[in-house]
Amino acid sequence: MAMMRLSEAEAAIQRLLTRSVEAETVLLAGAEGRFMAQDLVSPIDLPAHGNSAVDGFALRFADLPDAPPARLRLIGTAAAGRAWERAVEAGEAVRILTGARLPAGSDTVAMQEDGGLDGDTLHLMRLPRRGANIRERGEDIRAGALAIPAGRRLRAPEIALAAALGQGSLPVFRPLSVGLFSTGDEVRDPGTLLLPGQIWDANRWMLHHLLQRLGCRVSDHGILADEAPGVEQALQQAAHDHDLLITSGGISVGAEDHVGAVIRRRGSLDIWRLAIKPGKPVGFGDIDTCPILALPGNPIATMVLFLMLGRGIVRRLAGASTIEPPRIRLPAGFAFDKKPGRREFLTARIESDGQGVSKAVALEKQGSAILSTAPRLEGLIDLPEARERVSPGELVDFLALDSLLG
Repeated sequence: MAMMRLSEAEAAIQRLLTRSVEAETVLLAGAEGRFMAQDLVSPIDLPAHGNSAVDGFALRFADLPDAPPARLRLIGTAAAGRAWERAVEAGEAVRILTGARLPAGSDTVAMQEDGGLDGDTLHLMRLPRRGANIRERGEDIRAGALAIPAGRRLRAPEIALAAALGQGSLPVFRPLSVGLFSTGDEVRDPGTLLLPGQIWDANRWMLHHLLQRLGCRVSDHGILADEAPGVEQALQQAAHDHDLLITSGGISVGAEDHVGAVIRRRGSLDIWRLAIKPGKPVGFGDIDTCPILALPGNPIATMVLFLMLGRGIVRRLAGASTIEPPRIRLPAGFAFDKKPGRREFLTARIESDGQGVSKAVALEKQGSAILSTAPRLEGLIDLPEARERVSPGELVDFLALDSLLG
């Protein structure tokens, strides 16, 4: 059976899936992590009026001499929320505080530390350039301009922008509902007694965290035993209550692969043998029209496949405008030989050379089941199919874990 490239699997996801959640309006306090359901167009100029960027003195540039000192008559004070209403005329200045509306007639603000007062006479010992220290009306964003596009995941900066534009609530998509399962008679919950041949379940807790970081509402359905009727009942019920199902472990052609058999009986399932490491087998299909992603059992393989494929599925269903993972190019701080023809992902961290140059460094242990390096894991190094070797200093693609989940 020919191996499938990861890019081909990603294209299939784009082709097969569309958004599955509806829009709702939420207050700003509940908007973080949600995807915008429609464009937010700025209803105003921001700033709404010219204002001062510093504490200083508002004046007319034309009144300044060619060289200091300059002498102007101080006629009042403008503060944020308390505008100076009279126009500044020839030879006059107004004390102005940061954020205060620029008085009519003035076009320049001198820094407070550049002047001194003698009664109501302002002495400027350093002259500003024309238009200095002013925030022009609409210099941040103009009325009618796109402020936040549909499909953007809202973070604190986007919410701050919405608030500055007077929006107390925003149209967003409701969170994606995900049903999560582990599979296998050998898998047990942490904290329980293990019998010979059994292991504690790491995957479900890892996936739960990753899904929550992506803004999903996760329902933990525990561990499916290797028993066909129970598997079918659990998956069937969950399929009607969720937008997406995710399983880990047991996705193969073996006799105990009840997950795959149930999915095929109630829907469709493709087992994709991907040309990647770690990973390779992953199942994608639907059960009673609910999409389902079946991940492998080894935890690092599960993590890589979820980040490289499951993340895109989640974002596609949740209404995101993009699903391509963010990446940065960094010099490699290691050497590595790679088999050509497959895409390889290395668990990695970022190190500084002490001179301000960052480099991507592969963790010392690599493997689909290696979890001991988790405390040092900061992201993945993505090596394309054609690459055969990495030498120190050569550029590699680094995918930061925080960026993938932001």
